[in-house]
Amino acid sequence: MFTNLNTRIELAANLTIIVVATLFAVVLVKDHFLNREPVAPSQNISQRVEGPNQMSGGTNLSSLGIDWKQNKQTLVLAISSTCHFCTDSATFYQTLIQNKKDTRIVAVLPQTVAEGKSYLQKLGVSVDEVRQLPLDKIGVRGTPTLMLINASGAVADSWIGKLSPDKEADVLKRLQL
Repeated sequence: MFTNLNTRIELAANLTIIVVATLFAVVLVKDHFLNREPVAPSQNISQRVEGPNQMSGGTNLSSLGIDWKQNKQTLVLAISSTCHFCTDSATFYQTLIQNKKDTRIVAVLPQTVAEGKSYLQKLGVSVDEVRQLPLDKIGVRGTPTLMLINASGAVADSWIGKLSPDKEADVLKRLQL
């Protein structure tokens, strides 16, 4: 009698494990592989992609409402006050601000403009303008992200994450600082 009961319990446990594993696999496949929407190319954004830290073409920055023609180039700092890598990068941002020449620097944060200004003030970073926008609206998937935008509104280059000294030098070189 106990053998039959033990067999039934073992069979029920095995079936439960199989059902849970199958549901987990379905959710994993659905969320990470099937819900990827292709990014449509945009006419005013460059299609240039040079490496793993480059943003793909098709990113639409028109939602920022910036007149790109006002400056030769604009550096967009996509950051968040909750991002410790953004905070850790403050010294580099200060260097950018001190040497910016004719590059306009715009900070874009998901927080309110007031919160963004307060955060940047705490970091000692004084940018030309602070904008509030959900970062995914401009194709940013992680912070910090730096995007160099030319006068025609095209992404000329981008850098993602806390930058190594070599990448910081690359940014300064691209900005001609």
